[in-house]
Amino acid sequence: MNKLIELYRDKISGAISGWDRIRFRGTIRWLASTRGMGTYMQRHGILLKDFGNWAQSITNKVRACCAAQAEALGVPLLYLKGSTVDKDALAREIARERKVQTGDICMFSVVEPCYAPQVKGDRASRKLNIEVALRKCVFVYHYWNDPVVGFGHTRLQTWLPLSSTICLNGRHWLERQLLNEGIEYRKDGNCFTSLSDLPRAQRIFDAQQRTDWPVLLMSLLRRNCPAISDLFGHDPLLYYWSADETEWASDIIFGQVAELVKIYPSLLRHSLVAADSPAVMRFFGKRAIGVAASEIVSDYRRRYEGVRLKHWLSGNSVKVYNKAGNVLRVETTITNTRDFKVFRRPDDDASRPASWQKMRKGVSDLHRRAAISQACNDQRLCGAVPPHSPC
Repeated sequence: MNKLIELYRDKISGAISGWDRIRFRGTIRWLASTRGMGTYMQRHGILLKDFGNWAQSITNKVRACCAAQAEALGVPLLYLKGSTVDKDALAREIARERKVQTGDICMFSVVEPCYAPQVKGDRASRKLNIEVALRKCVFVYHYWNDPVVGFGHTRLQTWLPLSSTICLNGRHWLERQLLNEGIEYRKDGNCFTSLSDLPRAQRIFDAQQRTDWPVLLMSLLRRNCPAISDLFGHDPLLYYWSADETEWASDIIFGQVAELVKIYPSLLRHSLVAADSPAVMRFFGKRAIGVAASEIVSDYRRRYEGVRLKHWLSGNSVKVYNKAGNVLRVETTITNTRDFKVFRRPDDDASRPASWQKMRKGVSDLHRRAAISQACNDQRLCGAVPPHSPC
């Protein structure tokens, strides 16, 4: 990325890199498996034939708590008839109508598919068994424009195992920080088109990496359902937080729209020619040995914002596109972490020496995911520059 900036230094005002969209998942591990659920029920004397009534009582408590919280916060709790509704767009519309600048916006209640435990009879053994199956249940969404992390939402499954999803955007979070620091900026959606102090903004952006994620995410979940930790009496209700999907974006900000418009076709044309299978493998830090060509997919598409080129490998992707007129963005999305490695102690066992282990989705490996994503962005930007460049 630095070499691209060096090549076009008279046209570029600077660059900024950091998290874009992150989708976190919270799981109560001992309720998320049939073995754990069976052990819990056995320990507390809950018979399999009573599972339905017990699970429904938990759901009733969760939904009642969310409804009471909506009333306490003074926000509407709306029932949506279909899961295909664009909830982000609807929440933003409600925020405009209610003139919400910061704070809680609304809650939605909607029936959606989920994986959940249920008790079914086995004719052969004539016994009841717990199994996890696809079913439907009510989910409660809570939208907010938080004074710290900006616009986002929590999604809580009201039926066991009470899984949760929290979506944040690093750019919205950074905007709140810039406002607090008094740094002037211009922003188009989730993209900064101008920043008065880029080095300082990048330092603030980098500080997001030092977040205590479990503490932050649990506090956001409790804003949706304050009683979530007390549903099972004295039993600790501990969520394991992982990042199902992360987007890490590097934005090259041009001083004028015309400057990017002028060079973007040549950058894109060279990208199309140069992005063969070995090059795409290199973007993700791999060698193209023993990998079938069918495992790598590239897609060229014209969007309303401009033209983007995207490559997929093993469920992960990297794309480059022009955005908001004067921004060249390259963005790495990681959903499959097992393709990468992190230097840590096996099973987090302090008695064992650290070594290179497969990366987990858990938030403890987010720092490594950020580093890999930035390296992928750098490789992709270098691959977009024509041969006469320093790359």
